[in-house]
Amino acid sequence: MDKLLQMIFHRLLGHVMKRGISAGITHVAGGGKPKSEMTPEERTQAQSAKDTAKRARQAANIARRMMR
Repeated sequence: MDKLLQMIFHRLLGHVMKRGISAGITHVAGGGKPKSEMTPEERTQAQSAKDTAKRARQAANIARRMMR
């Protein structure tokens, strides 16, 4: 019974950590001006930041899987 509770707790904790890390990365990478107010260079930079945030989330997911 103790093992079952421990398994459920770890599963729940992993889910909460995944959502928290993803939300934190999105928060840090987000923001800025609306696209209508951006210059073409700023749009390119914003897209690059968005792609970098996506790769950071993927790296965090891989690192969490390796920690198991």
